[in-house]
Amino acid sequence: MRRRSAAGGAGGRPAVPGSGRPPRRTAAAATLAGLLVVPTVALAPPAAAATEEPAPAADEQPVDVELTRLDPRTLSPGATVTVAGTLTNTGTETLTDLDLRLQRGAPVTTRGELQAGDGDPDPMTAAATPFQDAAAELRPGDSAPFTLTTTTDALAVTGDGVYPVLLNLNGVGPDGERRRVGELATQLVQPPLLPAVPTGVAWLWPLVERTHRDPSGAFLDDGLAREVAAGGRLDRVLASLEQLPRTAPAGGGEPVPVVPVTLAVDPALVEGLAVMADGPYAVAGEAGSGTEEAAAFLDRLRAVAALHPVVALPYGDVDADALTATGLPEVLARSLPGTPGGTTQDGAGAPTGPATGLAGVAVLREVLGVEPRTDLAWAVGGSLRAETLGVLADGGVEEVVLSPAGLTDGSAGLGLSGPAAARTTVPTADGAVEALVADPVLSDVTGVPGGPRAVEQRHLAELALLALQPGGAAAGQSVLVAPPREVDPDPAAVTAAMALSAQLPGLRPATVAELGDGPVAVTGELVPPPGPGGLAPAGLADVAAAVAVRDQLAGAVVGDAASALAPWDAAIARTTSSAWRDEPTAFVEAAGDLRAAMGRLLERVTLLSPADGTYSLASSDAPLVLTVRNDLPFALRVQLRLETRGNALVVGDLGDQVLEPEQRTTLQVPTEVRQPGRFGVVATLTTPDGAPLGDPVQLQVQSTAYGTISVVITLCAAGLLALLFLRRLVRFVLRRRRGGADGDGDLPGGPAPDGAAVPLPPTRSPV
Repeated sequence: MRRRSAAGGAGGRPAVPGSGRPPRRTAAAATLAGLLVVPTVALAPPAAAATEEPAPAADEQPVDVELTRLDPRTLSPGATVTVAGTLTNTGTETLTDLDLRLQRGAPVTTRGELQAGDGDPDPMTAAATPFQDAAAELRPGDSAPFTLTTTTDALAVTGDGVYPVLLNLNGVGPDGERRRVGELATQLVQPPLLPAVPTGVAWLWPLVERTHRDPSGAFLDDGLAREVAAGGRLDRVLASLEQLPRTAPAGGGEPVPVVPVTLAVDPALVEGLAVMADGPYAVAGEAGSGTEEAAAFLDRLRAVAALHPVVALPYGDVDADALTATGLPEVLARSLPGTPGGTTQDGAGAPTGPATGLAGVAVLREVLGVEPRTDLAWAVGGSLRAETLGVLADGGVEEVVLSPAGLTDGSAGLGLSGPAAARTTVPTADGAVEALVADPVLSDVTGVPGGPRAVEQRHLAELALLALQPGGAAAGQSVLVAPPREVDPDPAAVTAAMALSAQLPGLRPATVAELGDGPVAVTGELVPPPGPGGLAPAGLADVAAAVAVRDQLAGAVVGDAASALAPWDAAIARTTSSAWRDEPTAFVEAAGDLRAAMGRLLERVTLLSPADGTYSLASSDAPLVLTVRNDLPFALRVQLRLETRGNALVVGDLGDQVLEPEQRTTLQVPTEVRQPGRFGVVATLTTPDGAPLGDPVQLQVQSTAYGTISVVITLCAAGLLALLFLRRLVRFVLRRRRGGADGDGDLPGGPAPDGAAVPLPPTRSPV
């Protein structure tokens, strides 16, 4: 005899032996079967299904079940329950005779019990409805609607609480076997009495996207245009807020959303959109196509930001822990929106424009027309290193958002078995820091199977259970919902989940700032992340090299180095964005581009040599005239170093020289030539700290002038020659007067005849 398959505990029906498929049932037969089954199911003990074969895992079942309707959202005694949705055959075989029923498990009274059921699901055998026809046939890729109607009495819902239920879909495959082919777990909620103090529910909603620009600010691709266009991820992120129900304020005026959602915005994203919207902009040498899309998105974002609180994330949403672990805390500090060292970049193409101070705030203020909050930091990955928290605190951060895993007892405030309190404190060496703990289950707005209605129902169940927690009804509770930065939502699902706090009794909508006035949980100490950060080490090494170049230039800048280097600080921040965590290969490539770009900055300060590479000096103390070109948009203080062989050419020290931005400067180097000839000279420009600028230049210096030593030797030789000549002359005169003179003083041999030549002393020196 054939046993019923997995569907059986699920109430699967056996096929007629030898038929290959079960007979079709008439409506009357189905009704009769229902009348017979309902009492039996209601009275059947839970152990009745103990002999059934286990159901196949949900991911092995060929039919996806999506929930589109579950009424009423909250139950009352005797209520009629309607469940509707869509069945989609994702397998490769045609299924026939599909029917389904609703099975109920044991009620749960705490969030801890409900979440435990995710890993160890209840067999859902406490009660069940009769099977109802769903579809006669479902071919691969086809979809079919379904509707199931029952009552709370049939499901034996007798008290307040949350009741896990399972939509169990059975069908017949080509082999004639009836088995479970699809399922969907959800919850029915019968809320308790209203608590004395409603639970505050706050949402922190990320508006973040990895950069699509290179270090110079030019666009590498048009991916951002696709993200903000209709159907793009950022379009859906924004639509989730736009579709929130609105209500007229008590004092009159324009309708406002029923739930205030705090936006966490990356200023680098808004800046990039502003560049696109200003148009035209280039993408890899061609015209970009997203000007209209960016402008329309910014208009929508301005409208949403005018109605909701805004938090400014660090510029580029940098990976804070990765930077501090790599020894680059100054990069994190410069990216923070609440510090004067904040970074920005004006326009695309070559970076231009000075820093404006508090640049992240300036971008959001200028583009969106809002005054964002700057004292809140949202930990990437949910945890923080102690040194990272110190850098944040020094940069003006007064409150951080963490996950429960980031604290030694982080789940204490989630309301799993007691009151929920999102607010906590983190002890540090310098005192306690305010913190908020995000609820991981409520924050997973896309991980609930079954579609938007299933997401809403899970949120409803989790929040309703807070009122049933021991002490929860009397204490003011609070929860924080903070979806992942890369959230890709279904707007309908998220909007419905957000609106619950304004629609469900016992809940109240709150802003993130208002949670700071709520109850406090004791959650222990920081738990550092297991690794140095989420960015690839190879890329971080290139980032460190690029930052070293930046720091070399900072030591040479005339004036405010932070303002002068702000465009390149912005490039570094964009390159170290936490968005690269999921794209390690792309991050390594971007970091390599950053290192190369920063290296090229040093090459934009160069010495110019003559065409033939030779300089001529006209005198022994003639200056060596060199030309230096500074192509950077800011003034630099540099030093010139000349190296020669030997001591034939002595070069003076110029000291620090200032090169004006984007100009050529002539430097006159004092020299002393000690002997004529041609000399090899190596000229190098450096920062005052000794870092080289540009490449060394090989020069040839030629001099025909006598040096000091040559002049001294020549003068000495001339003096010696004069002395020798004088000595010869004296001896000649003395000989004439002594030995050869007669009484009249004539020369020997008598007086010379008239007109005869008189011999003179020799004119050639014997030397």
